[in-house]
Amino acid sequence: MIKENQEFKIPTVAELAAKGETPEVLFWVGCAGSYDDRYKAVTKAFVKILNKVKMNFAVLGTEEACTGDPARRGGNEFLFQMQAMANIQVLNGYNITKIVTACPHCFNTLKNEYPDLGGNYEVIHHSQMLQSLINDGKLTLRGGGTFKGKKITFHDSCYLGRANNVYEAPREVISALDAELVEMKRCKTKGLCCGAGGAQMFKDAEPGNKEINVERTEEAIDTGASIIAAGCPFCMTMMSDGVKNKEKENEIKVKDLAELIAESEGL
Repeated sequence: MIKENQEFKIPTVAELAAKGETPEVLFWVGCAGSYDDRYKAVTKAFVKILNKVKMNFAVLGTEEACTGDPARRGGNEFLFQMQAMANIQVLNGYNITKIVTACPHCFNTLKNEYPDLGGNYEVIHHSQMLQSLINDGKLTLRGGGTFKGKKITFHDSCYLGRANNVYEAPREVISALDAELVEMKRCKTKGLCCGAGGAQMFKDAEPGNKEINVERTEEAIDTGASIIAAGCPFCMTMMSDGVKNKEKENEIKVKDLAELIAESEGL
């Protein structure tokens, strides 16, 4: 977890509770956002944005645990329910009502699976919050800045797109950058998985002719885009590995939507 310093203002829910306060929104950082070196940069970028718009938010810090998504996808229902119930006890204890997360896996689990266990919250993906901030004029963007006119393609995360029907929010964020959005042949409802969902991230590949992330990366390269935009830590890892496999690291960058906005805002 990022510690508070001059650059970041990140209160914990416990700190606010000690003052009798509750955050307007809880930022659920997730395992990748907390521990994965690449996705920590996304966490920082999103926090910079939240600080800029003076969002009343907080994180759970050390009280946050895995949502249990990988356990359930991997078939360990008992472990999932243990993890979920522990999180729900913490969230309900703090009277949390609204959650934002940069991970579609956390988003899907908190939004659609926690209610069955007594955890009822308004859960939004960070692409939806970014879209809202742009639409409300809280993020003005500087005419696209760094990304004006650049070709950007967006890879739909399975748990954001097909599982939750969130397609337009990330695309509106990219459009606000004054960039040229170029779609892959398989996109939106027909998008191709990066290969990591359903706990596949944590197991060895099965026999086949090609890794699925390489297949997907080839589709992204075919668009002529210089940036592959993602909104998921798993997708970011798989697409980055695909770009490395094709030895295109110098020509094509994989970036999260929050990073694009933060860079455009000069944060």
